[in-house]
Amino acid sequence: MVDNAGAPTRQTLIEYPCDFPIKIMGARVDGFAQAVIEVVLRHAPDFDPAGVEMRPSSKGNYLAVTCTFRAVSQVQVDTMYRELTSHPMVKVVL
Repeated sequence: MVDNAGAPTRQTLIEYPCDFPIKIMGARVDGFAQAVIEVVLRHAPDFDPAGVEMRPSSKGNYLAVTCTFRAVSQVQVDTMYRELTSHPMVKVVL
């Protein structure tokens, strides 16, 4: 398949729009959760930070932040994922 510009597109089983949870893990340091929320809000302006779930690792060194946002396209999800994975505070994005 190709998009309107002639570029190849990726097949996806996800139907958009949908609620999409994304889990971001990083060191448990001041500002980590806020930095993650700011990135998510850039790509999903209607995201409600009140719904963020946070879970520390068993030893308390790391923090997992789960943000469920309303995904409108695969491009939106991919772009958010790229920005999160390139953020210096982020270790893993699932």
